[in-house]
Amino acid sequence: MPGKRKAMSHHHADNASLSLQRVSAIASVDAEQWNALVDDDHPFLRHEFLHALEASRAVCSATGWEPCHLTVWRGARLVAGMPCYRKFHSFGEYVFDWAWADAWEQAGGRYYPKALTAIPFTPAPGPRLLLSRDVEHDIVLRLFSQAWENDDVSSWHLLFAHDADIDIWQRAHPELVTRHGLQFQWRDDGYENFDGFLATMTSRRRKEIRRERRIVADQGLEIVRLVGEAIDQTALEHFFRCYRITYLERGQQGYLNFDFFQRLRDTMPRSMVLMQVRLEGRPVAAALCFQGTHTLYGRYWGSEVMAECLHFEACYYQGIDYCLSHGLTVFDPGTQGEHKLSRGFAPRRLRSLHYIDDPGLRDAVVRFCDEECRYIDAYARQALDALPFKR
Repeated sequence: MPGKRKAMSHHHADNASLSLQRVSAIASVDAEQWNALVDDDHPFLRHEFLHALEASRAVCSATGWEPCHLTVWRGARLVAGMPCYRKFHSFGEYVFDWAWADAWEQAGGRYYPKALTAIPFTPAPGPRLLLSRDVEHDIVLRLFSQAWENDDVSSWHLLFAHDADIDIWQRAHPELVTRHGLQFQWRDDGYENFDGFLATMTSRRRKEIRRERRIVADQGLEIVRLVGEAIDQTALEHFFRCYRITYLERGQQGYLNFDFFQRLRDTMPRSMVLMQVRLEGRPVAAALCFQGTHTLYGRYWGSEVMAECLHFEACYYQGIDYCLSHGLTVFDPGTQGEHKLSRGFAPRRLRSLHYIDDPGLRDAVVRFCDEECRYIDAYARQALDALPFKR
């Protein structure tokens, strides 16, 4: 982590009353205190979500995710927190550094374990630095920077953090390497309803989206939205079957197990929105989203049937419709997908930060990121030009 080679004094005047603790399980931190630092728009940072990952054993040393969350206390009161993991591979991160690891290990270095600040298996942008209003972020960053001193990690990676977090870290540690990325998001531009959204598009795209939605209806498929406690055990079990199918089709196992989803349904049901697809009254597909105060997050999808245009309807159009009818202003449908552009999801630039302990590896990573950034710049311009809205 930043400051690893250049240790800072632990006896700074302003942090005399603050103490840093690394915790190996989120359960050892009081849920109420942790959640008091979490913005209500970000369900994945909530204690319940992080605890479900750990308690279900989806996140543990055996799966290559060793929790070592950083917390700062003033007496018995939690004033800052940051989710952290020691990683023994790079699966489940969505900002991939496999090439860095391979290059370093071929050169005789050891890339793993590394330190990671991210939400496991969840490429959704959000805060990563949780701070009480009465504590200075530069003091907390100084404490966090000391956390990995004398540890055996090669590097530290901050993924899918909000720009505000990125800026704070960059000011404190200019040696951090910036990597650029791109996602696609829908934002409400005062559309009022789905027809209002379509009205801003070119005639061709408007007709195409209406045709796709009609195709789904013509196949006899009906979408039912289940929110919170309405997601009963039967609906959850069916969703999980569908989730597993998505991975089995690619010859893989999903990262998450049923226990994880059950825990979420039991502890934070109001954050969950299930788009259940029915055929003749029987569920055949499902898309599970999470909602904050302003944002809908599309996360998990699967289907027992092959149906034309169903993925677009269940994972994109239903989410947009839900946002418009519930006063949510942003829909983050997950990673990847140029196919999202033609459906009104605009490119959003993202940055990640990387501390690389070895100077030689750091120089190579800087060159890689500079070259990649030029590609991302060009791609972002093309993506904006490809949006289907009237000029």
